Amino acid sequence: MKILRKGITTGTCAAAATKAVALWQSTGNCPSSVKVIVPAGYEIELEIKKLNNGCCGVIKDAGDDPDVTDKMMIISKVRIFNENGLITYKAGEGVGIVTVDGLKVQKGEPAINPVPRKQIEDELRKIIGDKCAEVTISISGGEEVAKKTFNPKMGIVGGLSIIGTTGIVRPMSEEAMKDSIALELQMKKAQGTDSMCFVIGASGEKSLNQLNIRIKWITHVSNYIGAMLDVAEELGYKHILIWGFGGKLIKLAANIMNTHSHVAEGRREILCTVAALKGADRDAILELYNSPNISEAIRIAKKYNLHNMWQDIVEEASKNCILRTHNKIEVAVVFLENDSTILAKSNNYHRVLKELEQ
Repeated sequence: MKILRKGITTGTCAAAATKAVALWQSTGNCPSSVKVIVPAGYEIELEIKKLNNGCCGVIKDAGDDPDVTDKMMIISKVRIFNENGLITYKAGEGVGIVTVDGLKVQKGEPAINPVPRKQIEDELRKIIGDKCAEVTISISGGEEVAKKTFNPKMGIVGGLSIIGTTGIVRPMSEEAMKDSIALELQMKKAQGTDSMCFVIGASGEKSLNQLNIRIKWITHVSNYIGAMLDVAEELGYKHILIWGFGGKLIKLAANIMNTHSHVAEGRREILCTVAALKGADRDAILELYNSPNISEAIRIAKKYNLHNMWQDIVEEASKNCILRTHNKIEVAVVFLENDSTILAKSNNYHRVLKELEQ
C-alpha cells in the first residue's frame, strides 16, 4: 500500500510568509526560506517567494490530499508599528470574511481561524517582539476556488479560509469533509435551530424546491449520514429529516449509515428480504434481486402488487436512525423516486416537517 505524503496547511503557509516579511523588513534581505514550528510540535522549513510591494508568498503543498488549495500561493503583507500592542488581521484578495455567528472567528473578521492566528503571532513575535502589527493575508485566485467549498454555505464570503489545527495536512479527505459538515451543523445550531434537514447533495435540495417544500435549515451530508447523526446528537438537535433518493437511503434500513458504494451495498438484499416477508413468490424475489436500479425495482414491486413494501423499508430506516441517536432525536426519512416525486415517507414525517418549515 502506498504511504500517502503529508502536506502543509494554509495556516502554516501564512505563518511562514508572515515571518519572511518581518525578517525582510528587519534585516533588509528577503529570506529564500524560513523555519516555522507547526502546532503538531515540530519544525519545518518552507521556501519563500519574494513578491512586489514587500509581500512574501508560500506555495501550498497539500501532499497527497485532494485539497482545493493545493499549489495556491498564500501571501502575507505586514505593517509593523513602533508602539507595543496587538497583532490584527485583514483579509486580502481571496480570503473570506465571516458573516454569521457560530463559527470560530467572530462575525466581520477575516476567515483566519484561531490556530493559524496563533501560528502567525508566534512566528511574528520572534522577529518584532511586543510591537503591534497588521497582517494582511491573501490567496491568489481564492475567491473563485472558494465557490467549490463549503465556505459560502457556512457564511464565509469573498474567499477561502486560513485553517489548520496541526499545521500539517494528513491525506484523509473523507475526514476533512466530515469535519466541514460537522462545523456547519455547529454553526447552524449556534444560530438557534434544533431541527435540520439532511440531504445527500444538490439534487436533493433541488427536489424540495420542485415539490414546493420550504425548509430553511438544510445541510448537505454527502454519504456520511451516521456520522452526522452522531454530531447532531452531541450538539443537541431534536428533529432531523433525511431527504433523498431511495436508491441511496434504502441502505439505512439495513443500518448501513455510510451510503457510499465502496462502504457497503445490500440494496438488493433489503428489497428481497422485505418482499419475502410480505409473501412474495420466488419469481418476484428473483426479479427484484436482478433489478439494476431503483426505478426498475419500483416497476417490479408494482407488477407483483408489492408497492407498499417501500413503507416498511422507510419505517425501518427511520427506526435505525433514531436508534443511532439513542432515541434523543426524532428522525424522519423520505425516499424519492428518480423524478423527485416521493416514493415513501416515514409516519413521523409531517411531525418533523412542521419543525422545519419556514
